[in-house]
Amino acid sequence: MQHYDLNLVIALVALLETRSVTQSAERLHLSVPATSRVLGRLREAFGDPLLVRAGSRLVTTPRGAALLQPARDALTAVTALPDIGAPQDLSTQRHRFVVCLPDPMAVMLAAPLISALAPVMPAASLALVAGDHDPAGALRDGRLDIVVGADLPVLPELRHALLSEQSLVGVVRAGHPMCRGRPSASRFAQAGRVSVQGPAGRADAVDEAFERLGLSSRAVLSVPGAYAAMAAAAGSDLLACVPERIARAVAASLRLQVLRLPFPVTVERLSMAWHPRTEVAPGHVWLRSQLLEMIDLRPKAKRGGVTAGIWNTR
Repeated sequence: MQHYDLNLVIALVALLETRSVTQSAERLHLSVPATSRVLGRLREAFGDPLLVRAGSRLVTTPRGAALLQPARDALTAVTALPDIGAPQDLSTQRHRFVVCLPDPMAVMLAAPLISALAPVMPAASLALVAGDHDPAGALRDGRLDIVVGADLPVLPELRHALLSEQSLVGVVRAGHPMCRGRPSASRFAQAGRVSVQGPAGRADAVDEAFERLGLSSRAVLSVPGAYAAMAAAAGSDLLACVPERIARAVAASLRLQVLRLPFPVTVERLSMAWHPRTEVAPGHVWLRSQLLEMIDLRPKAKRGGVTAGIWNTR
């Protein structure tokens, strides 16, 4: 049986994922010539070029493509060995956890998360960042530890957990004409609207709903996130359609009125993704459990008249 250096497996994953000797060298903290030599050793070990030139870039051979996922799985299993059965002393954890969250969640979860983190992992730190254009790549590269978002793509190389399925509601400033009388689909369609920008290529769920009803509507303003949309609605006559729990959590502070939508809208699926290499790492497991608890939208038991869970604000 042929034996492989673990460092070769690490290099194999880097080379097959990036399809670039230069980018792999940066990831592996090696020089470009040293990484080229490693690629030569891999080609010799597998009896296959693995990566071949196609114009100005490298592409994987069929065997290289077939090796990528098994190599990832093997690396995940090996790197997890030190944590299996080890005492989970989180107090010495010095990791800087980087979590990508939609902006309203970052606003609302920052204080509870750092309050929970401090006594458990006093040497660790937390960074909450805005949306990444390539969350899967950022998780692979280790630039992100966790991504939370709506309708995240489900990829076999990542781990996923569904956090919630929530409907949309309308929000308008207090005293808005929409607060008087019975809101109808046509009144919603005629109102000036601020929309939330979604992932590239994903249609706006509210526009789709109006189209199904044969109604014409146009967003006069488009913003990056739900909190920005609610802030715009609070300071104008615009209507915003945002996830219900987020709306109810901040409506009072922004002096917003929450309105039920008088037409069906596609449910938003909120999920969390992480890379398999952190699957059993104690600090990562703890942080994921905190996020699951804080964002869990299932009905909670009431404690002293207040519903537990940040998003359970009704």
